[in-house]
Amino acid sequence: MTATVLVLVETVNEYLPILERQGYHLELAPTPAERKTAIFEHGERFGAVLTRGPLGLTAKEMAALPNLQIICVIGAGYEQVDLQAARNRGIVVTNGAGVNASSVADHAMALLLALVRDIPRADASVRRGEWAKVMRPSLAGKRLGVLGLGAVGMAIAKRAALGFDMSVSYHNRRMRNDVPYTFCATPTELARVSDFLIVATPGGLDTRQLINKQALDALGPHGFLVNIARASVVATTDLINALEQRRIAGAALDVFDHEPEVPEALKHLPNVVLTPHVAGLSPEATRGTVELVGQNLNAFFAGKPVLTPVPLPDA
Repeated sequence: MTATVLVLVETVNEYLPILERQGYHLELAPTPAERKTAIFEHGERFGAVLTRGPLGLTAKEMAALPNLQIICVIGAGYEQVDLQAARNRGIVVTNGAGVNASSVADHAMALLLALVRDIPRADASVRRGEWAKVMRPSLAGKRLGVLGLGAVGMAIAKRAALGFDMSVSYHNRRMRNDVPYTFCATPTELARVSDFLIVATPGGLDTRQLINKQALDALGPHGFLVNIARASVVATTDLINALEQRRIAGAALDVFDHEPEVPEALKHLPNVVLTPHVAGLSPEATRGTVELVGQNLNAFFAGKPVLTPVPLPDA
């Protein structure tokens, strides 16, 4: 295989030899400047693009890639890929749904533990030579709400139910008949019956600001929010207000509206734990993701159906 792949992602370099060994030629353009040069000055070189959901690929960029045939998205989300433009051009889009679910679920539980048990502040206080002991809630036996019961949500629910003896409720686009968890008809209803609410749904217009003032008020002053999905699912201004006014107990966030920029208000709040969009990053998940990209590319260029196609809009 001699197809040239334009790699826009910046976190998988260690595993790119997997694709090179399969015969693909890779050109890396992880910075905005490199991306612009590669696409608009050398766009005819590329038959495939490797990107992430937040990085996406625009209609204007696709128009500058006359030989583009397939877009492979790292991870499950593809919110910034112009699917209509891909559909209009006959470009196939794939994603990495499910591959990093274990890594993301682990990070979600780590954030929840750090937040509820106040680990970052306890650690900082000890390093300052203090020995302040603060009473913090336990996770065992509490009520967990999961917004989005896909591969990641299922992995979170399993860890919570079997590892921490939590009762699990969820909200999804549709009720699932294959799970033992309680379905809630709206995000607000889910928040109301949760001590801890974890956001695990994809981004995009369909899920934009599902968690807003109403849902946060339903979560209440003793409730905690964790977001390892997309920042767009939570109304950031409503969240900051709820945290500042102690209308919820705390929040842990791995995703932000304008990464890598983070609102200063969030940085200064004591009831917040922040990580730099790393939930899906682990050697196991990254290797699996790149291997899936290779499988999708191999299938496509062999004239076979890709393994994880992204549904495209109607013409």
